[in-house]
Amino acid sequence: MAADRLYKFFRRVLLRCILFMGVALCSAASIAQTSVWKVSKGNSQIYLAGTIHLLREQDYPLPDAFEQAFEDSQRLFFETDIGAMSDIGLQQRMLQQLTYQDGRTLSAVLSEEAYSALSEYAAGSGIPLGMLQTFKPGLLISTLSVMEFQKLGFTPQGVDAYFFSKALGEGKSRGELESIDQQISMLARMGEGYESDFVLYSIRDFAELGEEIESMVQAWRDGNTDLLYSEFVAPMLTETPDLYERILVARNNDWLPAIEAMFDADGTEFVLVGVAHLVGDHGLIS
Repeated sequence: MAADRLYKFFRRVLLRCILFMGVALCSAASIAQTSVWKVSKGNSQIYLAGTIHLLREQDYPLPDAFEQAFEDSQRLFFETDIGAMSDIGLQQRMLQQLTYQDGRTLSAVLSEEAYSALSEYAAGSGIPLGMLQTFKPGLLISTLSVMEFQKLGFTPQGVDAYFFSKALGEGKSRGELESIDQQISMLARMGEGYESDFVLYSIRDFAELGEEIESMVQAWRDGNTDLLYSEFVAPMLTETPDLYERILVARNNDWLPAIEAMFDADGTEFVLVGVAHLVGDHGLIS
């Protein structure tokens, strides 16, 4: 695939890495039965919001609690610096790290079963597989995921992008919990060591995506953490425990000190992360 076409995917790819947070000596309460929590420690408070990184036009307006949290807050924190993703230099660096640079291709890396399944999927979707041959599994599956979601009417204008633009327009301070380079590294390593299983699991998941999407979005809107965990997070733990550890548990552990430190700052923070980071025993709420 030509570099300029690849670049168009990159902002979407990072926003799609995760589809979907609590603190010692704090109390947390969900607001208006949606995926926003108001967390207090003494006289300090922060808002934690679970986001979906891709949404449809019909999913707006967002639940009122999201807008309330935005109005009450002076600073917003996102997983990473969304605004930096349009930088050409960054996109070129991503291209280098997310594709094989040593002559390897997917046809050589994947097992016969996995490559056959990928070939069949690509043919059925009208995707020229040759254009993706140098993609590492993380970029491959993220790209295919975005394409599947686009078929269902989803766009990169998810909750994170919406509030980033809103904060920019109103001059509110913005920060991030991890660097772009950390996200690139995570994506580059995704599926590493079990490439074939990762590709096979993901292709099977695509087949069920359309049936599950309404349930997923409704569970997010309702703040139904039990359903979000059992249907959309627990399967990752069961099927790909290494992926679960890397993209959820390890990152939650890295973010927690920075979130705890916000209680010592003046004003109120609004922290927006993929809703999968909030739920289950390893979620930031727990």
